[in-house]
Amino acid sequence: MAVAALAVGIVGVVGCKKKGSAPPVAAKATLADSAEQVLFNTHSLLTDKGVQRGEMFADTVFVFDDNTRFEMRKVRVTFNTVTGAKDGVMSADRGRYNLRQQVLEGFGNVIIVTNDGRRLTSPQLKFMQGLNEISSDSAFTIIKPGSTFSGVGFKADPQLNHFQSFKAGSTRGSFTFPSQ
Repeated sequence: MAVAALAVGIVGVVGCKKKGSAPPVAAKATLADSAEQVLFNTHSLLTDKGVQRGEMFADTVFVFDDNTRFEMRKVRVTFNTVTGAKDGVMSADRGRYNLRQQVLEGFGNVIIVTNDGRRLTSPQLKFMQGLNEISSDSAFTIIKPGSTFSGVGFKADPQLNHFQSFKAGSTRGSFTFPSQ
């Protein structure tokens, strides 16, 4: 009888819950949980029709979609001219490269610096490799010696020679882009 009473008491205690107690918290999912591969300190070439259009470096790369989508951390990309000469560098906190579409996107503190010292900053930027075009629908600022230009949304070549702003903001100093 004492054993039966003890068993009922244990079941009663185990089955009781404190009122207002929170359910257990599940661990937060990360990219590494679903990635096909995780790579560290990577380097890869961006090519178009056999011409090197850039080099891409990242601290960490998460590979998805049968090795066609790459989510990156601490990204740096060098851009090359159609002849393969280096002419600019992009850096970003995060990046995404779609191999099928040949589209690279940068997120968080995106900065492009050209060889002649022009500097473009934006929270988001897209590089379409086949068109050799960068664009964004976010705010941006371009700084060159003696002038600053800000706006929202743009389309340009990676060297910032041909630049189209969708909504101009403020300009300080004289600002003209060289034409080619």
